[in-house]
Amino acid sequence: MSGLDLRTGLVAASYFIAATLFLLGMQRMASPRSARSGIQWAGVGMVLATVATFFVPGLGNIGLMLLAIALGGGFAWMSGRKVAITDMPQMVALYNGLGGGAAAAIGAVELLRWSAAGIAPARLSLVLAMLGALIGAIALSGSVIAWAKLDGRMDRRYVFRGQQLFNLVVFAGALVAGGLAAHTLGMPAIIVFFALALLLGVLMTLPIGGADMPVVISLYNALTGLAVAFEGYVLGNEALIIAGTMVGAAGMLLTRLMARAMNRSIGSVLFSSFSAGGAGAAIEGSQKPVEAADVAALMAYAERVVIVPGYGMAVAQAQHKIWELAQRLIERGVKVRFAIHPVAGRMPGHMNVLLAEAGVPYDLIVDMDDINPEFPNTDVALVIGANDVVNPSARTDPASPIYGMPILDVVRAKNVVVIKRGKGTGFAGIENALFYADNARMLYGDGAEAAGALVAELKALDGGH
Repeated sequence: MSGLDLRTGLVAASYFIAATLFLLGMQRMASPRSARSGIQWAGVGMVLATVATFFVPGLGNIGLMLLAIALGGGFAWMSGRKVAITDMPQMVALYNGLGGGAAAAIGAVELLRWSAAGIAPARLSLVLAMLGALIGAIALSGSVIAWAKLDGRMDRRYVFRGQQLFNLVVFAGALVAGGLAAHTLGMPAIIVFFALALLLGVLMTLPIGGADMPVVISLYNALTGLAVAFEGYVLGNEALIIAGTMVGAAGMLLTRLMARAMNRSIGSVLFSSFSAGGAGAAIEGSQKPVEAADVAALMAYAERVVIVPGYGMAVAQAQHKIWELAQRLIERGVKVRFAIHPVAGRMPGHMNVLLAEAGVPYDLIVDMDDINPEFPNTDVALVIGANDVVNPSARTDPASPIYGMPILDVVRAKNVVVIKRGKGTGFAGIENALFYADNARMLYGDGAEAAGALVAELKALDGGH
């Protein structure tokens, strides 16, 4: 065997091992207990695939590759260490968009290379290069808009008359420009194609409401994986094909699960939003405030307490105080559980990450389907920062924009306490009927301060210990 054949074989073997590590890592990410090691396994696989690529025969521009890795890796390392846990959804959206952009850039480079060299590529390679570039560009610009919305830099929705028809025209234009670019490999057609693809990603995301952002992020993640797989075929890179296929498949499955958890189709997420359905029926009654001392006494002598966290807990950085509160209740013999809705927060698993950071054991965290039957036997349900995912209008009000969405049945608990800054609506802009229920009381204030007050009151009940 020649030295060239040996190098090629070693690269192929390295890619196979990397793909295996990707698969095993993804499998371990399915459980919170093994998710950390799963990320580490997948990371080792990525490092192996990256190193192996430098040994591909005939590889050029190695200096530029090393510079790009140093700059990108350094920026990611610094920003990853500094980003607040509340900003994690924005970072995920932005980094996912960069992955799509990288796939689009690969397609652009290949198209320009074929054009400059006068090469007539294989039909399948040409088609996949164009599709990967189209999907990657949409994922890039769409993810940037999603990031801007999540980060509060842009209003939640931008709509105008005939918007969907206009988007369809832009999409058709991108396809026509892509066809011309593929046929002629001419620079003007390639530029128009990418401009329209990027514009389409922006136009698709502008009208989508903030409450749908978790599904949108997951969908763009799936599109990024698909684009990477297509461009991997164009480059003949097995690692990109396998990794992109797995990311695309996992992202699409997660998108379907998230959409199902909101009782919405993916099409309705892309072409409408919660706030497009009206305000729902008028809610009678009033919100009833309560003091921390009364809540602490209620919880201290309860048998079962369920804590329902939401994005407001992340904003207040209250997860550590909430866990301290739970620990004090557990010491008193109270059975405490944390209830998680599939779309709580701003991205999949957001609340799980927060609670894990605070040290909450995994066996105390319960999914919606498992905890809902327990609410009628729950003495106190403590809601902190959650809003739309506990709104009973989703079950009782056909006029509500969220009607039919599966929710946490908090209203069925014997007593409900909601920690909330004020009387405003949630991220979807919908009034919450739970806040007006006969068994609900409102503990107004900052989440961390309110949780701290509850801990202090429990200490007082325990004689200051």
